[in-house]
Amino acid sequence: MTDSIRLRLDVSYDGADFSGWAAQPARRTVAGVLTEALGRLVGAETPLGLTVAGRTDAGVHATGQVCHIELPAERYAELEGSLLRRLAALMPPDARVRAVTVVPATFDARFSATFRRYEYRVSDDPWGPEPLRRHDTLGWLRPLDLDRLNAAAAGLVGEHDFAAFCKRKEHATTIRAITRLDWRRDPDRICVATVQADAFCQAMVRSLVGAMLTVGDGRRQPDWPARLLTMRERSSEVTVAPAHGLTLVAVGYPEETEYAVRAEATRRLRA
Repeated sequence: MTDSIRLRLDVSYDGADFSGWAAQPARRTVAGVLTEALGRLVGAETPLGLTVAGRTDAGVHATGQVCHIELPAERYAELEGSLLRRLAALMPPDARVRAVTVVPATFDARFSATFRRYEYRVSDDPWGPEPLRRHDTLGWLRPLDLDRLNAAAAGLVGEHDFAAFCKRKEHATTIRAITRLDWRRDPDRICVATVQADAFCQAMVRSLVGAMLTVGDGRRQPDWPARLLTMRERSSEVTVAPAHGLTLVAVGYPEETEYAVRAEATRRLRA
């Protein structure tokens, strides 16, 4: 059996022109362009075992995405000093590999992760987002109250069944542990939600944002999102916020010696 090297790739992308992360036939995806670039370097027939921390939806951005691949040790030795530069030349302008790191075989970009952190940007200025930020900032027509947004957020922190905010998948749990959820208003007046959890189910972050925005603009009471946590099915009252305001900004991992333990614990939890 050929020896292989496991590599961690730190990836950023503007999701506007991608149909999400996961490879899909006849669609432009982040995994697709990354696999194509790597294939040109190591041979399209080389199995990469590409595994990502979080499969972002169409239109969602990332500044802190993480994935891992396997390369034959001999081929990696040839590319070691130039892999990052070569990928920069082969990748499209809206997707970048920012770092390449050799990691132990026990590292799993998905299952070893301890948290994923997202930010969602909203402009409530009457003129809307600045043109240069139109791809990553939602324009909201009603003024937003930061205190009301944070009051709504506080009721959602902790381990809950977020079925009301998720697109349910068969045999998958909707129980998640949110460790951080808060809003700030930056100097440019943009309202930014930060949400961090061990993992998220499909559409969960954008559903949470959509619910909180109706509190922030006064249409719902601050305790309304938390009251939905008693539901066991997706709520038809929750509007999913548009994808383009959302960015995956960080993925956390334990110490190197804990990679395998964390991965095994996560697999048991998800099952």
